[in-house]
Amino acid sequence: MARPIEPNFLKAWRERRGLTQAELADAVGTTGAVISLLEQGVRGLPEKWRLRLAPLLDVAPDDLMTSDPNKG
Repeated sequence: MARPIEPNFLKAWRERRGLTQAELADAVGTTGAVISLLEQGVRGLPEKWRLRLAPLLDVAPDDLMTSDPNKG
């Protein structure tokens, strides 16, 4: 059984900060493919990833799940 997609705002925040998937991946020591899977929600976006990514995107970790930078 496939895991359900878990929506998040990682891609929106990354784009807002003007970063490519590869640039963000390099900054956290992973690959662009992993960032892509995280953005799609295929792998979810667990707290350990939110804590690693949030400082690079200048947001609170929970904002990656709850706050769309394109609204408001």
